[in-house]
Amino acid sequence: MSKSILVTGPELHQTAVEIAEAAGYVLHYAPPYASAGDLQDALRGSGAVAVVSRMGRLDAAAMDAASGLRVISKHGAGVDNIDLAAAAARGIPVLAATGANAVSVAEHTIALVLATVKRLLPLDASLRAGRWEKPGFAGRELAGMRLGLLGMGAIAQAAAQMARGLGLEVQAHDPFAADVVFTRTGVRRCPDLPDLFRTSDILSLHCPLTDATRAVVNAQSLAQMPAQSYIVNTARGGLIDEPALLEAIRSGHLAGAGLDTFAVEPPAADHPFLTEPRIVLTPHIGGVTREANARVGQEALRGIIDMLEGRHVPEHRIMNRQLLAELTPATGE
Repeated sequence: MSKSILVTGPELHQTAVEIAEAAGYVLHYAPPYASAGDLQDALRGSGAVAVVSRMGRLDAAAMDAASGLRVISKHGAGVDNIDLAAAAARGIPVLAATGANAVSVAEHTIALVLATVKRLLPLDASLRAGRWEKPGFAGRELAGMRLGLLGMGAIAQAAAQMARGLGLEVQAHDPFAADVVFTRTGVRRCPDLPDLFRTSDILSLHCPLTDATRAVVNAQSLAQMPAQSYIVNTARGGLIDEPALLEAIRSGHLAGAGLDTFAVEPPAADHPFLTEPRIVLTPHIGGVTREANARVGQEALRGIIDMLEGRHVPEHRIMNRQLLAELTPATGE
């Protein structure tokens, strides 16, 4: 069996590299956001039996370029850049490093909340331009505002804890989370999406991008939100109908947004978000800290090695486990 692992993106943290080397595996790298053709060439040329997916899309054609591919491991938690059905059809499990970057992304969520609500960037820019805007300025207190979380996974739970420390009232909607998650974190459970949208002064997105959640933030749902409310997104850009969000802000219905993700990454140079001062933007780096990079890289490599060497991998880390099960013939007498 080949001992090659292809990483689609920047070099892994040294501690992750050491895990691979200690097990006798060799790491190869494809450029960040490589074109489909370049990625296929890298897969074919490396003879990879595993991929650490960082940047760019892994579709059926990419998988077919690596005839010996046996496992894909996401460097993070979101796997929307990987064709899960295509992987399952080829018997390839897709792993995720669930929870490994939760603290970092939660901290970035709170940073975007603070920067957006407190208008830090516009105030900084105006002061540097020679304007002293204290006369007539009226900011807003976070304490007492209601933060709504769409999703209650590890990142949302960490963000809820931090937000409560700032005096925010926290509520969430997640049809898949157990009641104990809400009671343990002191978060009010919203019975449905309309309730979450209607009652949140700040809506923060923490759910995966699926067919059911694509453009869940749209003109209709934004209209349900309170006047002068905010959107924060550290999950996936496709959760938001971007033109609808821009219109809600320009019309004055929303006061602003803080976004770490976009529908297409990187966004085009003429993307209208780039010229809207009420939107705070960062380049999908919520989980990119030294600490998280180490944890995520380690988990990604350990998952690959455990899978290739026949050791147990926790079921919750196999993101296409249901598809794999459906495609596996039942056995029995």
